[in-house]
Amino acid sequence: EVQLQASGGGLVQPGGSLRLSCTASGFTFHDYAIAWFRQAPGKEREGISCITSSDGSKYYADSVKGRFTISSDNAKNTVFLEMNKLEPEDTAIYYCAIKFVQYCVMSPDWHSPGYWGQGTQVTVSS
Repeated sequence: EVQLQASGGGLVQPGGSLRLSCTASGFTFHDYAIAWFRQAPGKEREGISCITSSDGSKYYADSVKGRFTISSDNAKNTVFLEMNKLEPEDTAIYYCAIKFVQYCVMSPDWHSPGYWGQGTQVTVSS
């Protein structure tokens, strides 16, 4: 059974940093793409970043470009999201999702139905 475990969320002050992790297990495919999404209260879920295992291609939404960095440890099937210069608008539940393809699509609908982590809360507040 494919499972994703997201962790690393917490409370941070504006301008601070957090590092999220997403570890995937329960599969033997070598090629996959893991994407990060977030959903703030009263808002739709949005895709913010994605990385492919095949060639390490990375993608970012405009809202996080230049502040967030995605990386991966393919040996551990783990993807990281380094979040810097956090703003109150970044407050949301952050989810990761996996697709067994060689490209990224940061659409929540494309990943549904699919495999999602349980979400980790990020709160940016003073």
